[in-house]
Amino acid sequence: MKKELIKIIKKAGKILKEGFYADKNITFKAKKDLVTDYDVAVENFLKKKFSTRFKNFNIIAEESDNANIQFNNSIIIDPIDGTTNFVNGVPHTAISVGVYKNKKPYLAIVYNPILDELYTAKIGKGAFLNGKKIKVSHEDNFQKALLATGFPYTSGTNEDDLNDVVKKIKDVLPLCQDLRRLGSAALDLCYVARGTYEGYYEMNLKAWDVSAGILILIEAGGKVSNISGNTYTLFEDKYLVASNGKIHDEFIKNLNL
Repeated sequence: MKKELIKIIKKAGKILKEGFYADKNITFKAKKDLVTDYDVAVENFLKKKFSTRFKNFNIIAEESDNANIQFNNSIIIDPIDGTTNFVNGVPHTAISVGVYKNKKPYLAIVYNPILDELYTAKIGKGAFLNGKKIKVSHEDNFQKALLATGFPYTSGTNEDDLNDVVKKIKDVLPLCQDLRRLGSAALDLCYVARGTYEGYYEMNLKAWDVSAGILILIEAGGKVSNISGNTYTLFEDKYLVASNGKIHDEFIKNLNL
């Protein structure tokens, strides 16, 4: 299944790459939430291929109506994670596909065709970047930790969310090496997996943003939780916290100051 998924996703990556350098039709799902004709084209291509080849799985996808689809044996698709980057020519954008069996992560692929970076993982088999095994950072000193975060679309309409984002930056930034915000949750999780970042946190993420990145990070030796330090649950938890595992407890503490 993994090889076939990669083959299909790489073909979809050609659509994304074509769109990255082309003029785009842009619409707004919300005040800050963009969608383009290429998001829809990539999603439709993946759904068509997956529904034909993997009949034992239903499909949950960002730009589709998922109201009557039960999460269980599911393929979760984000056709373009980092759409704002995609629209503005920032090459931090990717296709994210997470395969779940009985609500548990089984296979994960995150593909950035602009930089030709293919992240893959299968449960119990490790995590890889372009076929080479990746591991999380060994850094255990929070003051030396490079962290990443993201800003929720609700920051433009929900003052409580905006205030919480600002407070956490104010609390955490003096205590770590620095903070990055590159605009793709899927890739941010992969950057923790490859040891570039020591940790990453964000609120209001959707399942398709993180379904693949979670497994890639765990298979690279990292840790994922909610903001209380308990198991992160797709479709339920407001905050995701991810790390190399070595700074996780202190990370949780500092996010809850």
